Amino acid sequence: MRILLLGANGQVGWELRRSLAPLGEVFAFDRDPSDAGAVDLARPDSLGALIERVAPDAIVNAAAHTAVDKAEAEPALAHTINAEAPAALARAAAARGALLLHYSTDYVFDGSGDAPRDEGAATAPLSVYGRTKLAGEDAVRASGARHLILRTSWVYAARGANFPRTMLRLAQEREHLRVVADQVGAPTGAELLADVSAHALRSLAAKPALAGTYHVAAAGETSWHELARYAIEQGRALRPELPWKVRDIEAIATADYPTPAQRPLNSRLDTRRLREAFGLSLPAWEAGVRRMLVEYLGTA
Repeated sequence: MRILLLGANGQVGWELRRSLAPLGEVFAFDRDPSDAGAVDLARPDSLGALIERVAPDAIVNAAAHTAVDKAEAEPALAHTINAEAPAALARAAAARGALLLHYSTDYVFDGSGDAPRDEGAATAPLSVYGRTKLAGEDAVRASGARHLILRTSWVYAARGANFPRTMLRLAQEREHLRVVADQVGAPTGAELLADVSAHALRSLAAKPALAGTYHVAAAGETSWHELARYAIEQGRALRPELPWKVRDIEAIATADYPTPAQRPLNSRLDTRRLREAFGLSLPAWEAGVRRMLVEYLGTA
């Protein structure tokens, strides 16, 4: 299998380099301007030529405009990257009969209530980021291309900018932290998402009827506040010699921490369809976070 991977240096893309390697030859691209082979999703018209050159059997799009607050100030760019680029990829995939694996987000929902959303739940994004990601989903589905759309939540990794790593840094800089406690979801490791992706691609090659939209998230649920407490507690236990300063982690409401983009309060995703279709068991979020911290902090 020839696999074209976009966004190869991001949190998920970096893990996909590893997880996809056993499936075939991986052609990895990112947008780094210092790379002669850089691919910029802000120029969707350039993607067709890349696909023609690589001639992939599968396209994995791990690239996106993920700066949620920044997207409010640059909606046109967010739409180009999150909607127009996936549409161009899907058209090219359909033309050559390739499979497209595309990632989306819990932000396509409005976050009301407290029940987990399944794949058929009504969408109602609250932000530019959510609206552009939903537009990308719709474009992929409308293209006629064979596709997998994996919606996920609260992604983190040992590399890149993410919430657990930020909390560890702040815990060594400040005595008092204030963290939102009324947004609930499942922190999902990039490693888990990459492994599920590879398994799904392998399964789809044998059973094409599995194509479609699925939710992928670690098991269980937590708030940002509890995630911060857990990450810092684990970090302290793993590396007690680091200059930990934090004494208090205050639980606050979303309303007490205004941001340019509105976030969903309920980010719970129902993963039953994925688990049953692909025969998967998704680990608890705590296990993934602790494993990432061991890797990030360099402990055994």
